[in-house]
Amino acid sequence: MEAVRAVAEPRRREILRLVWDSELSAGEIAERFDVTFGAVSQHLKVLRDSGLVTLRQDGKKRFYRADREGMGPLADYLQSMWATRLDTLAELAEAAERSEKSEGTPQ
Repeated sequence: MEAVRAVAEPRRREILRLVWDSELSAGEIAERFDVTFGAVSQHLKVLRDSGLVTLRQDGKKRFYRADREGMGPLADYLQSMWATRLDTLAELAEAAERSEKSEGTPQ
């Protein structure tokens, strides 16, 4: 239940999406948000405490990656949710492109 509460927050879902396929440092993650590094760090702590991300420390840098195995069925749900959003975005982009082409066609 703790994991579900953790992903209920949109920024945490976005962080998970960022570290889904690749490991990123805390700084690289923070650069992608318009909040303070401290705020992103708090989100990372919640995700780590919930077992949703793993942490690897290399010197002073901390690297995060989604722990899909630790998520269990939640991993499948998140992946399908992102796939659906990407499919919808692709459909909207294609519709906009078709609309632009039809507007540019001489009549």
